[in-house]
Amino acid sequence: MKLLRVGAPGAEKPAILAADGTTRDLSAHIGDIDGAALSPAGLAKIAALDINSLPVVAGTPRIGSCVVRPMNFICIGLNYADHAAETGAAIPKEPIVFLKSLGAFSGPNDDVMIPRGSKKTDWEVELGIVIGSKASYVTEDKALDYVAGYCVVNDVSEREFQAERGGTWDKGKGCDTFGPTGPWMVTKDEVPDPQNLSLWCEVDGKKMQNGSTKTMIFGVKHVVSYVSHFMTLHPGDIIATGTPPGVGLGIKPEPIFLKVGQVMRLGVQGLGEQQQKLVAA
Repeated sequence: MKLLRVGAPGAEKPAILAADGTTRDLSAHIGDIDGAALSPAGLAKIAALDINSLPVVAGTPRIGSCVVRPMNFICIGLNYADHAAETGAAIPKEPIVFLKSLGAFSGPNDDVMIPRGSKKTDWEVELGIVIGSKASYVTEDKALDYVAGYCVVNDVSEREFQAERGGTWDKGKGCDTFGPTGPWMVTKDEVPDPQNLSLWCEVDGKKMQNGSTKTMIFGVKHVVSYVSHFMTLHPGDIIATGTPPGVGLGIKPEPIFLKVGQVMRLGVQGLGEQQQKLVAA
């Protein structure tokens, strides 16, 4: 299933993408794409519906984040061997974990604001894990039992804020609009191998990233298990799993960063595409 949320910011309603490409309204059956809907019981309830009998969502409304604002928006840093190499960083011995501000959480096609004073705003296409069951101290062999599905995340980053402004990555990762998520959450039954997905990002139509989750240092199972040993994961939480090579910071001989008016377009195999215009904060 492909679950999404449509409507104006703060007024989104739950929906599902039907096989014929139409968007069908789920609001008569569930309140939102939230923890209850993402639980095993909630997903089973949705799967039992006759999707083709649901009302078609008229027009082309805005697509919001594919789940409601989570309790935790977690990211894994330097999780692709080839991305670590392009930035000159050592391969991490354990996952690098940081939290992205919930103010960054936004719709997949909403404008991204370049922060005031920014000179080094960058793109990062990532595979997002959507948690479906409360997870604490889970073992790696059971980790996928706690996953509801997957989505596209753009872990937009301000590199100067991240690395040159006195410590902690959060400064450069949590700026408003820096976490476009969606367009939809694809349930895990439709993603048989999350470690074999292509992912890509374009800026103004030029392909900048073209990678595969095959080159992840720490795979989905390891990441879910690892993070659950440091914080409880809740249904609806998002874990962005790191980015492949091709970010602006890694471009040689000189890095390239985003400017107002440019457009990012990105996607993950089978999980849909996003597109954002860069605007001034």
